[in-house]
Amino acid sequence: MARVHASDIFAAIDIGTTKICVLIGRKLHDEAIEVIGIGKSPSDGLHKGVVVDIARTVHSIRSAVAEAELMAGMKITSASIGIAGGHISSVNSHGVIPVKRGDVSSLDMENALAAARAIPIPEGQEILHVMPQYFVIDRREKVHDPRGMHGIRLEVQAHIIMGATAAVQDLVKCCERAGVLVDDIVLEQIASAYAVLSDDEKELGVGVLDIGGGTSDFAVYQHGSIRHTMVLPVAGNHFTNDLAIGLRTTLADAERIKKEYGIACMGALKRNDLIEVEKVQGHKKDVIESGDVIAILEPRAREVLALVRDEVLEHHLYNYITTGLVITGGGSLLPGMQLLAQDIFDVPVRIGHPRIEFSLPESLDSPMYATSYGLLLHTLKKQKNAHMNSADDPLVKKVFNTMKEWVMDFF
Repeated sequence: MARVHASDIFAAIDIGTTKICVLIGRKLHDEAIEVIGIGKSPSDGLHKGVVVDIARTVHSIRSAVAEAELMAGMKITSASIGIAGGHISSVNSHGVIPVKRGDVSSLDMENALAAARAIPIPEGQEILHVMPQYFVIDRREKVHDPRGMHGIRLEVQAHIIMGATAAVQDLVKCCERAGVLVDDIVLEQIASAYAVLSDDEKELGVGVLDIGGGTSDFAVYQHGSIRHTMVLPVAGNHFTNDLAIGLRTTLADAERIKKEYGIACMGALKRNDLIEVEKVQGHKKDVIESGDVIAILEPRAREVLALVRDEVLEHHLYNYITTGLVITGGGSLLPGMQLLAQDIFDVPVRIGHPRIEFSLPESLDSPMYATSYGLLLHTLKKQKNAHMNSADDPLVKKVFNTMKEWVMDFF
């Protein structure tokens, strides 16, 4: 058997509101990674993507890591993690610098991004990502990689993503207490996009909506670059809570009913089944119809999709999603969600499944794994580009080093 180098092993931790998912991957070549370990654990230490109980979150991470390590037959010491939550915000920014030596260098690109990064930052927020959308040399055409091109003035349009310092600290703290160092922190919709979008979709223009347990994360891509991001604090748990309240049942039974009988819109109902419901008072049971469940779920599904559509309209993003919308995450598994989204957005809609190259005893092609698998792909791409002095890597490294300093100060 060929020896496996430590640099060829990647780990990703999706710290969600309802579940912790850990994937361990082995690099096969520059463009492919094989998942060799999977671990899952229920998560009840987060609310809307933010840690609210450190002890419970640490326990859940440990359990999921141990399961993945057992399957992979090896220990992990570090991982990339995803971040979401209502504290995430974003803005587009512009930076301009003079080109020092006539030909644009990686340092010039970094300096241009640093100029774009010089924006007012709200108190308690820090920059997580500085992502170039395009560069312009001497007011000419937009380019994505200006290195080696001649000019005297370099401009950059960048997408800047910010998050709450405390929320970042708590996520890193939980991982480190669980015995895993954090290599990188990635916005969850960016990770999901790596897993479910094709290069053509990102080039021509597409929106990706990741409906998780605590948040719904939206991003828009065009010309291979991210154009817009949004985190909506309404997601799968709200569907469960609505059912629990509307049917006067327990949260556990509401979750069961959602998974077994839940449908996002009445137009997708094929058969009106009778459903036995456990009443919240205990022991007593009731019988309802499938239509009663849809009558509760459809308004919430419409609300989530309508809020995203309003964001698209407010920021004039329809011209950027020419190939349509891709819905992923656990919430996308609700039957009828695709049909409802097509009706609300009036664009082509598909369910985003991770593009997995290798099969496993437990299939990874569910949208629930989009974020964790995308984190692995993000790490693979980052390693591949490490030797190229890419424009964003130095800044991301500096940002992350700053994060680690915050965490050390926190202890």
